[in-house]
Amino acid sequence: MISYTSRRQEIITAVAAEAGRRPLQDSGLWFHDDVRNNFYYASYLLAAAADDSLELPLGREEAMKKADAVLLETVLLQNRKPGTALYGHWPLGLGPVPREAAPHELPVEIMGSLMVWFCKRYSAQFSAGLRVAFNTATGHIYRSGFFRKQVTEFNHHEAKYTAAKLIFGRLFGDDELMEDGRRSLEITLAHIRERGMPEYGSLPWFWHWVQAFTCAWELEEDSTVKGKLGEMLDFLWMERSQWYLQGAWAGAHSRGWPHDVPADGNLLHDYVQFGDFTLRSAMPRTEYAGFLFYEAPEQTRRIALNRELPAEVRKQTEKVLGGSEKRQPALHSYAYICKDYAAGGMWERVEEFDNEQLRWAFSLPVGAAEGSVNRLYFFHPGQGYQEGDPRHQSPYMEVLYHRNTIMSLFPVPEEESNAVTGVLPLGQWVRHPKALFGYAGKVYFAVYLMNGYKLLERTDYLEVVCEGRSGGVVVEALSVKQAEGLGISGVEAFAAAAAQRAPVFADGKLLSAGYDSWFSGDRLELRAAGPGKAEAQVNGMPVSFEDYSV
Repeated sequence: MISYTSRRQEIITAVAAEAGRRPLQDSGLWFHDDVRNNFYYASYLLAAAADDSLELPLGREEAMKKADAVLLETVLLQNRKPGTALYGHWPLGLGPVPREAAPHELPVEIMGSLMVWFCKRYSAQFSAGLRVAFNTATGHIYRSGFFRKQVTEFNHHEAKYTAAKLIFGRLFGDDELMEDGRRSLEITLAHIRERGMPEYGSLPWFWHWVQAFTCAWELEEDSTVKGKLGEMLDFLWMERSQWYLQGAWAGAHSRGWPHDVPADGNLLHDYVQFGDFTLRSAMPRTEYAGFLFYEAPEQTRRIALNRELPAEVRKQTEKVLGGSEKRQPALHSYAYICKDYAAGGMWERVEEFDNEQLRWAFSLPVGAAEGSVNRLYFFHPGQGYQEGDPRHQSPYMEVLYHRNTIMSLFPVPEEESNAVTGVLPLGQWVRHPKALFGYAGKVYFAVYLMNGYKLLERTDYLEVVCEGRSGGVVVEALSVKQAEGLGISGVEAFAAAAAQRAPVFADGKLLSAGYDSWFSGDRLELRAAGPGKAEAQVNGMPVSFEDYSV
């Protein structure tokens, strides 16, 4: 396996090559969708041009000038007028004329801290004009005080504020700000240790936690504060390792963007830290994965990289809204992770920002199914759903998770127009009237449906559109090794055997499903009278959410 340094250089080279090839728009920038992308790509191009060991598709002098020019144009988009709204901030979307775009509160949260790191590391390669622009911009950021907020919700915004307090307090010799950052760091770390991360499996925001605190760690000079930042990063990487399967993030996600649902695509930080999958050419969020690095503890890496023995992960999380007096009920997540696949999700369903959650999924290692998404899941589309974008789940789903099996019932009201929808990875699929039996990424899947369905071919997955409103789905996964232990070899043999084991569904005022798991031999039962009105049993014994907490 290649080294951390080599993997980071691989990312720098790849992004720099893309930046070198990409033509600039009339604005002098590459991107108008997100100002930060110009900063990231120009950073990589300048870093590659400054490193004689890295190859570039254009001359180093040309690359350096191009990177310098884009960085300068990007930095100068900052609102530099004291006393105005969002002083010290940048626009996010740049529209047709970037210099006329209004400032936005988000970009500076992460870009401001990264600018300090990049200037310290590469300012010797800056032109005189860029060096002045960077130093002026960081002064405006500091005086804007965007980070001078109390920790109340323990989300990614506050994580970035905390890191920025330490970084800008150190940069400007502000002892009071540094002390506020230290207190905020301790409060945040204590909370997530005791109550879990409220943004469970939330990508890309988890990586903002990692980048912000790694940036602060690399810049920190006080050994005590640096040690506490190390504790935070140890916690974050342990959290990641427990849900990790060769680039995949198993289980539930409170938020997921199109490049992470239905397939894991935000992979660069995982690639640098673990390196057990092939780096893709598509890099939807480059950010600073090729620059910032904190080596996870050996124990953490062992958990992530050794899946020879199956593991069950149980977590409890408490979300906080605007302070402790507005706590939501605890949430409980679960995952079963083995060498070839993972299964799991969140027991409860709560409203999330933009409703971009992924409640449950089976996950394959990244790249296990060639040209395909690496997830299988079903959901009832809710607010925000658009055809071809299989996210945004409604409240109408009840679940039972048990090792390699997931059961879902959908008590959908008659007035709802959306149909229960599923995502299947590409592979070999045998179709039955109310079931699909498949083989993808060295895993067999038995997908049983209460109702009939239509199957649509998307670019990198199969979409299942179920008939009727209410319904039910039972999915059991078996690796090749697990199937061979049951005397099964080949998808046709698997389909023939699985067809004889169909669950018993019942429709009506009370939806129900009963299923005898192949792998565990357990009897699983789930009943639902409506949203939030469900009961689950394993071998006749009630299963509560709390049974699956830490």
